Amino acid sequence: MDLDLRKLRYFLAVADGLHFGRAAEELHIAQPVLSRQIRALEKDLGASLFTRDRHGVELTDAGRQLLADAGPLLASADAVRRRVTVAARGSQRLAVGFRTGIPVIPAARAFAVRHPDVVVDVQRIEWADQVPMLLDGRIDVGYVRLPIDETGLRVTPLYTEPLMAVLPAGHRLTGKDEVTEADLAGEPLVWHADPSTHPTRRPQPDSGLRVRGVEEKLEHVAAGRGISFVGRSETVFYSRPDISYVAIPELAPDQVCLAMVASRTSPLADDFFAAAQATAEITADCGNWEAHAGGHVEA
Repeated sequence: MDLDLRKLRYFLAVADGLHFGRAAEELHIAQPVLSRQIRALEKDLGASLFTRDRHGVELTDAGRQLLADAGPLLASADAVRRRVTVAARGSQRLAVGFRTGIPVIPAARAFAVRHPDVVVDVQRIEWADQVPMLLDGRIDVGYVRLPIDETGLRVTPLYTEPLMAVLPAGHRLTGKDEVTEADLAGEPLVWHADPSTHPTRRPQPDSGLRVRGVEEKLEHVAAGRGISFVGRSETVFYSRPDISYVAIPELAPDQVCLAMVASRTSPLADDFFAAAQATAEITADCGNWEAHAGGHVEA
């Protein structure tokens, strides 16, 4: 039995909101049609995916398992479609994602020596996009900052860089050369949606705000809603008068890695990995030089 990807997308639409009516509206199909497709999927799999009663719709154990597995499967299918489309255009391209502050040029230049006819497309990615964009094929390789969910990925460490505390202008610690975790105890934290990414446990993350990207993070810090952290190379790209950056040496440094889908075989991606590893020291120096070239760590 081949798994029908269309039925799988229908399943995800229902599982997302646990409501057949709303899922049918989102899919632009009639609710009876959606119900039939779900029943057909259950028959294909030999398992009930939802329980339905007067209290509503719930996932069964089998449904929860399918929900966990369906996302990566559909992302892989989307990635195949994108790669085939690129190949059909008759051009060789490598899509490289990067986080702010991580220079791609050193590796791209080294890669071009072996592959002068391959176009390296670069795209900036935010924290929440790192894994999804790799899994669904929007980027072939990505410069990522840990921690991320490494499931299904090949992740190669490149270098580390110090973390900086981000403070609103006029904060009691603004102007210091460096601060400690104890100095920040009790401060509300502006950080990513995944609590596992908090670089410190002493600030109170539950009393702070959760955000998706660097710009959103800095807006909240500037408004005085909390403090946050960024890699040192990011500070030069976000210099503004309503925030300041202060070193916090006791925190573990930011780990920069290169990642791609582990199951994918790509000589081009392998060669880019090799180029990135060979130029890792140059890349780290570029980021650190740029941060220092800003003349200061305070915005």
